[in-house]
Amino acid sequence: MVKLTKIYTRGGDKGETSLSNGERRKKFDLRVEAYGRVDEANAAIGVVRLHLAGQPEDAMLGRIQNDLFDLGADLATPEEENPKWPPLRVTDPQVD
Repeated sequence: MVKLTKIYTRGGDKGETSLSNGERRKKFDLRVEAYGRVDEANAAIGVVRLHLAGQPEDAMLGRIQNDLFDLGADLATPEEENPKWPPLRVTDPQVD
């Protein structure tokens, strides 16, 4: 079993975190709060799925988790004009 005792990001804390493009934001920024909430919801769904293994609801929740991963990526990526690589964005069918 791997035992992690210390993890360093070399970014320092100072109450900030990085978005996917490297832009720094305060940890209380609404964008950071939003994708943190999405991540928490996704984790909760994962726990529920442990108890639904093999049932039809498990597959449905798996699809919802995939959409939530996409939403988290979308929220962590600010709009940029002419990005070098177009970012993943949530689509209307995913919202529906």
